[in-house]
Amino acid sequence: MERTFIMIKPDGVQRGLVGDVIRRFEVKGFTLVGLKLLAVSRELAEQHYDVHRDKPFFGGLVEFITSSPVVAMVWQGDGVVASARKLIGATNPLSAEPGTIRGDFGVTIGRNLIHGSDAVETAQREIALWFQEGELAAWEPAIHGWLYE
Repeated sequence: MERTFIMIKPDGVQRGLVGDVIRRFEVKGFTLVGLKLLAVSRELAEQHYDVHRDKPFFGGLVEFITSSPVVAMVWQGDGVVASARKLIGATNPLSAEPGTIRGDFGVTIGRNLIHGSDAVETAQREIALWFQEGELAAWEPAIHGWLYE
């Protein structure tokens, strides 16, 4: 079963949108297998955004993600990486479709509420960065048989 990394960023936590975001993934039928609220260290932030290290906005990303707690999650399900990206919506909330998380709750590109892995390989790297194997629950919801053939 495929897994993805989802992070509710400081603006989403501060605005009290954690429950709304989690609910959208639950209603879609995905299984939550890892969840934690944490203050992000500078080291972890730099590792997470390492792909942007040489870009002018790297420092701002690190400062923002370390400014307040985040909610880090691992979700599991068939096609969860691609489906999560659709649930999340376009990076710029002004371009995000209504019905997506960013389309419904986002205000600006710099405060777009949520991060989701963009590929299966990226998800594997991000999950390993944010979670230890013992922090992930291996379980199957009773509804599983009603969702998957």
